[in-house]
Amino acid sequence: MIPRADLKPNTYAYETEALVTANGFREYDARWLFGKEINLLGIELLGLGLGTYFHERGIVPKVAVGHDFRSYSLSIKQALTIGLMRAGCHVVDIGMVTTPISYFAQFELDTPGVAMVTASHNENGWTGVKMGAQRPLTFGPDEMTRLKEIVLGGKSVSRDGGHFERVTDIRERYLGAVTKGHKLSRPIKVVVASGNGTAGVFGPEALRRIGAEVIEVDCDLDYTFPKYNPNTEDMQMLHAMADAVRAHGAELSIGFDGDGDRCGVVDDKGEEIFADKVGVLLARDLSELYPGAKFVVDVKSTGLFETDPVLKARGVVTDYWKTGHSYIKRRTSELGALAGFEKSGHYFFNPPIGRGYDDGIVAAIAVLEMLDRAGAKRMSALVEGLPKTWGTPTMAPYCPDDKKYGVIDALTEEYAAIRTRGEKIAGQKIANLITVNGVRVVLEDGTWGLVRASSNKPSLVVVAESPVSEANMRAMFGDIDGRLAKHSEVGEYDQKI
Repeated sequence: MIPRADLKPNTYAYETEALVTANGFREYDARWLFGKEINLLGIELLGLGLGTYFHERGIVPKVAVGHDFRSYSLSIKQALTIGLMRAGCHVVDIGMVTTPISYFAQFELDTPGVAMVTASHNENGWTGVKMGAQRPLTFGPDEMTRLKEIVLGGKSVSRDGGHFERVTDIRERYLGAVTKGHKLSRPIKVVVASGNGTAGVFGPEALRRIGAEVIEVDCDLDYTFPKYNPNTEDMQMLHAMADAVRAHGAELSIGFDGDGDRCGVVDDKGEEIFADKVGVLLARDLSELYPGAKFVVDVKSTGLFETDPVLKARGVVTDYWKTGHSYIKRRTSELGALAGFEKSGHYFFNPPIGRGYDDGIVAAIAVLEMLDRAGAKRMSALVEGLPKTWGTPTMAPYCPDDKKYGVIDALTEEYAAIRTRGEKIAGQKIANLITVNGVRVVLEDGTWGLVRASSNKPSLVVVAESPVSEANMRAMFGDIDGRLAKHSEVGEYDQKI
């Protein structure tokens, strides 16, 4: 079956044919607006294509399948399961779980494949699948390109041998494994927020088991997300966490995104700590415990990984790489780094801390243990011990999927020309251009700004930071913003300084 991209709901064709739009096959996972860009028959076809790909790769076609907490995710998982079974796969249904638990299941249940139905931190209306066939790694561009060819090209193959199995105790097995050997020396008082998403079933209990005093905020399941979208980069969620810290006199707040693979942190003063700064603190902590530790960070992250005097004194090596959970996970594995960090709040810990995949709960435990080892120091004191920088949150102006890469190419060429001509931005020349993922413009004083195409939504991503002043940070952002404004295809920001 070759899917169509023009089907409309409430029609006979929509109920009898597969709807799958090409834009849903993204760089390292799949995301669609459910109903508008993919229907249940399209999801079934995706499962058939994924199973076909597993066979093509020569892996044992045994797949852990889970779903996040949204009103439609269970039905989507069931349609995906039908497709996988049609492809001759042994499906192991692990129920409603966080994405990291699906990765955990690959090890715990010995399933080479994984297919997690989730829209991640995207708003309601979105759905998608995070996939893998080489634990602990997930699909990258090569795998997604081939899967797209199979599904859209009608190259799926039905096979006999499909089998279904349900595992009902994965929550307890996960909680036991993730907390084993971890015990705080004192009951750190922590607010835990999940935005009424999936992680509320798992995160608070995990932190209680290691000895934390947990105050739950918005942890009851409610797939309407009545307070805010569970996105740990969203300032609305971070502000709610900050309010709760102040109200309860907590030492910090930990937040989890919609599928639990990201972690956000607010300190004891109610100040939001962007995840790249948390990464610097963790790198300081872990490099003392593990001399010679190497780290990987994404291009959106602070320049402190290279300039922090503590890390420099310890000879810590940090590799800046492409943004995206699949990219950082793979790079961390390839380099044998102890950990990888993304500004979005994905943390990847290799053994002996983790198994290489991103897990918000594992990251939360690492943060609490870091604070525990700090003795009498508060989280705010640890942050104040870092060299001062001024940074923006991650901002995402709308840009259509079929236009965003062209905009980035245009800005990259524009900044390259400015550098060649020796022209100045905010009174400074461009010292460096990093183009591994979009364009990161670095000025002479270390101020930098990044603009790149989002890998999972129709938008761009803009970040800026200065080690000198807020004015320089704002000037850098203003330069990028002004150049984007010349492109009519660039729309409103989701948030803006």
